[in-house]
Amino acid sequence: MSPAHHLTSATSRLTLFLLSFCVLCGSSLAADSTKPNIVVIFADDLGYGDLGCYGSPTIRTPHLDQMAAEGLRFTDFYSAAEVCTPSRAALLTGRLPIRSGMCGARRVLFPNSKGGLPPAEITIAEALKEKGYATAHIGKWHLGIHPGSRPLDQGFEQSFGLPYSNDMDARADLPKGATGSPNPPLDGWNVALLRNGEVIEQPANQTTLTRRYTEEAVKFITEKKNVPFFLYMPHTFPHVPMFASQDFKGKSRAGIYGDAVEELDWSVGQVLEALRREGIAENTLVFISSDNGPWLIMGDQGGSAGLLKDGKGSTWEGGMRVPGIAWMPSRIKPGVTSQLASAMDVFPTALALAGASLPKDVVFDGVDLAPLLFESKPLPERPFFYYRGNQLFACRLGEWKAHFQTQTGYGGSKPEQHEPELLFHLGRDPSEKRNVAATHPEVLTRIQEAVKAHQSKVIPGPPQLQ
Repeated sequence: MSPAHHLTSATSRLTLFLLSFCVLCGSSLAADSTKPNIVVIFADDLGYGDLGCYGSPTIRTPHLDQMAAEGLRFTDFYSAAEVCTPSRAALLTGRLPIRSGMCGARRVLFPNSKGGLPPAEITIAEALKEKGYATAHIGKWHLGIHPGSRPLDQGFEQSFGLPYSNDMDARADLPKGATGSPNPPLDGWNVALLRNGEVIEQPANQTTLTRRYTEEAVKFITEKKNVPFFLYMPHTFPHVPMFASQDFKGKSRAGIYGDAVEELDWSVGQVLEALRREGIAENTLVFISSDNGPWLIMGDQGGSAGLLKDGKGSTWEGGMRVPGIAWMPSRIKPGVTSQLASAMDVFPTALALAGASLPKDVVFDGVDLAPLLFESKPLPERPFFYYRGNQLFACRLGEWKAHFQTQTGYGGSKPEQHEPELLFHLGRDPSEKRNVAATHPEVLTRIQEAVKAHQSKVIPGPPQLQ
């Protein structure tokens, strides 16, 4: 037997051995390469009415519109909180922020806050990393700057972006109203740009952020195309102060706010194109949403909730109902759904796709959306709870929503208690104008029972927003 023939035979025997071993282990050599990739794009303060596919008459979003046409667009998708820190914690953990302590009177984390996402919380990144996924965070973090709470401590192998909102670390002599100005000063904020926890630019050049996030994301996709990956891409914009690159500034009918959203749309297009170019689009679930509704007190720099009432900071629909689009060519049938879903559903959906079980002894508030996404099956009816900080303000069950207390998002007003509760049929009255509590007491009873059952099992986590 020749040496070459001997080598070939040995290689064949080794291959057969490995294949047999994988079968015995209940896996295959190709298992890791066929696990679906997960990409979550999270805008900051993007309103329900700010995209073309959600009815905006002034902001052009062709890439997101195409994504919606090719995927599943949700009409009733919710963030888990009315402001950004708690909603981000809920997205990454699949849990209401009250369970992790990531909510409270201070509402969000600030540079001088002592807390952050507790190390004991399990994030999507940690869970998928255990299944062999490469993980990356690119964008705004805002879940803590102390050891244990930072991206690399929470399951991400690489991180690039801002530690918190772009309006923090403001210059001491910043002119009044500069944050919401259509032309904010370039040097008004000293927030740092970090790579893997190290400062690479301070202050960050905010006009370049969307482009640089996009370049980092495309690079990550290109480098990790042969392994399963989880990419979490929480954008800085359209949060104020509003900036856009020279390629987009001054181009939108909606002013600088529209410029920022149109650049965000371009970014989404670049990510989707990278997935197509690398031949992995059909094996990648892409989900895009927003952390909360539009910041209406910022005027033209605050976006639109469309026909929904109020915006960021409130538990009216405009504060927490946000755009939601799921895209996975060949697997998700194009369409529009009015099924209730939330950002907390991303966690169990991602784990199910990866073939991972939900961690035991952890209470999750999200559900696996796979039946809806891939089989067009309706989801079981379940209540959705609207928290403002650590207080329960409202509950939705089916098409009905009851308010126990209400408060405008910003402006200093105190909460208004409602007894009996306000009741709206969101299918017929999404703007929450017609209180029908008097004619539907049986609905209020059902919602009250759901709330009682929920509150009996909620154990608040130690407060983090100190």
